[in-house]
This record gives sequence, structure tokens and C-alpha cells, in this order.
Amino acid sequence: MKIERLTAQTKTEILETLSKRSSSSFTEQEEAVAQIIANVRKNGDKAIFEYEKAFDKADLNADNIRVTEEEIKAAYEKVDPELVEIMRRALVNIREYHEKQVRQSFFMTRPDGSILGQRITPLERVGVYVPGGKAAYPSSVLMNIVPAKVAGVPNVVMCTPPSADGTITPTTLVAACEAGADEIYKVGGAQAVAAMAYGTESIKRTDKITGPGNIFVALAKKAVYGQVSIDSVAGPSEILILADETANPAYVAADLLSQAEHDEMASAILVTTSEELAEQVSAKVDEFTARLERKEIIQKSIDSYGHILVAGSRDEAFDLVNEIASEHLEIVTTNPAADMTRVKNAGAIFLGTYSCEPLGDYFAGPNHVLPTNGTARFFSPLSVDDFIKKSSVISCSEEALRGMADDIVSFAEAEGLTAHANSIKVRFEY
Repeated sequence: MKIERLTAQTKTEILETLSKRSSSSFTEQEEAVAQIIANVRKNGDKAIFEYEKAFDKADLNADNIRVTEEEIKAAYEKVDPELVEIMRRALVNIREYHEKQVRQSFFMTRPDGSILGQRITPLERVGVYVPGGKAAYPSSVLMNIVPAKVAGVPNVVMCTPPSADGTITPTTLVAACEAGADEIYKVGGAQAVAAMAYGTESIKRTDKITGPGNIFVALAKKAVYGQVSIDSVAGPSEILILADETANPAYVAADLLSQAEHDEMASAILVTTSEELAEQVSAKVDEFTARLERKEIIQKSIDSYGHILVAGSRDEAFDLVNEIASEHLEIVTTNPAADMTRVKNAGAIFLGTYSCEPLGDYFAGPNHVLPTNGTARFFSPLSVDDFIKKSSVISCSEEALRGMADDIVSFAEAEGLTAHANSIKVRFEY
């Protein structure tokens, strides 16, 4: 893995390279996605069945598009019972963490008798997209469904692509059942996003769509935003590790590769002030890569988006950390808790030697659906808040409104909105 000096030029080049992984760089695919969405919107199930035959080689119809209880039972028979128990233990942690995020409605009264408040209600119907095939990750099923159910969403719909024989990856089905999915459909890609956004004869439209997917899924979510809400337009996975001379080079290298194996566009970056650590990590990366199963993907990832950067000072290192705003940030330094206070932008922050990124992916409890491509500057991890909506509540007595009337009329007339002012005037003697 290449070692570079962190300079103004290298920082600019890295930021530019990382930005090219954004969904806005895939204009050719956008046209194809737009056509799929338009077709599904116009032709509903017919378009869905045609796309599934073309893309997934599956023969679907109105009778078999929805997963049955029998299929779920069959999936349990194919999944190692120990893995099911592991999922259940993970669910306890995930659920407990997200229950801490639950917010309550509030109401406040004023001396004049007016009542102001905020009413919080769950979304009615949420769609969760789950990739299939080699990209089937039951952990993502748990992370998307649990906060929705904790928020009180009564209908969680999951869409995932089928195999050619019309079956769904067993671990995906088991995870969905354990997490509490209410409906599961055998449809993938942009067509699944379109179905959840606009509805078809078999799949009712949803209010929000969450979940990871390939570039076609990401672009489809981007295209339907406004018709429905979405979690984010997720990009390739990324990790940034801030480490000093006290870090274990083998651990750092292993954690970098844990993200590089996701796909060829994943980014893995180490920032350190220690040249010795940089050299040791580089050697360990090469050693580990040679014996890992996904070494071809890893190698392409680190060749294109992997960096070991030696900073001249800690200030330079933190500046880069905050500019990249990484999805995952590990701080492996002498005092990681203190160093965290200098971090402004990151999706998830892992502190210390044993707080490795896979801990967050699978078991700790915080959500692993995180902002990517620098969007941690303004986006947050998926949470219960993503599955609720807030309504303002205003109740005002005649006496209370009379006391504010002159100010409201003056404000409205200052904006040239005389009908607004008249709404107040007709209630009182003007």
C-alpha cells in the first residue's frame, strides 16, 4: 500500500478522487434508471415481472412475488441455528440502543391560555431495500428494520432480488423475520425502488425507502426523492483511521482491509504522524491481502482509493479527518477520547485499539447505515428519527389571539400579505 506525505496538493487530489465515487458521476446510468422508474410507474406489476425476468432470470407473477410463511419456515431450516442465535443477540443490542433515541410529543401552556406543542407520530409504511446474491448482508436487514419498528412503524416492507429459481437468500429472510418485517417481496434493483415509491398492483407505495444497494438502486432512490423520503444516496464504503506511534500496525492494517473488501470503489485511508507506523502498516496490508478471499477486490480498492498518509503535525491530520468526513473513523491514539473532541465530521467514531469497525457493523448496537462521500458534514446515521414525523400543534384562545393581533397584522402588512392581515382583522374590531 502506497505511503505519501500529506501536503496541500495530496489532500486536494485525494478529496477530488473520493468525490468521483459520488452518484452524481454516473450520468449514463441515470438515463436507464429514469426509464425503469417511468415504466414501473406506468405499467406496475407488468413492468416489474419483465425486469425481474431480464435482470434476475426469475419468473414472477402476482401469486409468487410476495414471500410466504412457508418460504420463511424453509429458510430457517437452511440457516445454521447458531447464526440465528447470533442474530438474536445482536438484535438485543441494536434494539436497546435505538430505544434510547425514542422521542416524546410535548405540549406547553402559556399564561394567556394558549397551548403549543409538537406531536410525534411514526411513518405509516416504510420500504427497506436489501441487496441479494453475493451482496446479501443480514446485518443490514437488522439495522434498517429495527429502528423503524422501535419508532412504531406499523408496516415495514422489504424488497430484495430473487435468484433465478425465485427464492430469496435464506439468511436475508431469517433476518427480516427476526427483525419484524411485515411484508417481503421478491424484487430488486431500480424497479424495486420504483415499486415502493409509486406502488403497483402487488406492492403498495411506501412513505420512505431506506437500505443499501448498487449504483442503480442509489440513483433510483435519488430520482424518487420528493415522491417519498429516503435515508440517503449512499456511496461506496469507506474508513479513515487516525493513528499514532502507539497503534498496533497489524490491527490497523486489518481494519483498513475490512472496508476495502466491500467493493472496488471502497476507500481505506490511514493518517498518522509516525513514519514507522506507516511503513509497518503498509507491509501488513500487503501480507494480509495476499491471503484474503476477496484479494482481487481489495487490491483494486487500495490501488485506487487506498492511502497511507504521513502528516507533518497532528493539526494537519485533524484537518484532513474533518474534510474527508468519513463514514467510519477509527481513532487509535494515546488518548482517543480526548482526540475525539477535535473531530467535527464523521459517521461513526470508534475509540481505541479494540473498538474496530466490524464491531459497529454487526454487534455493538449503533446503526451501521452511515453517511458516505463526505456527507457526514451534514447527515447522521440512520436512527429512530428517520421513521417519525413531527406535527406542530397550536391552540389559541380569543383572549390570547387578541393580545397578539396588532403585531400579526403589522407583520403581515409589512410583507404585503393583506389577506393574512384580514384573517386577523375579521375576528376583532379593526
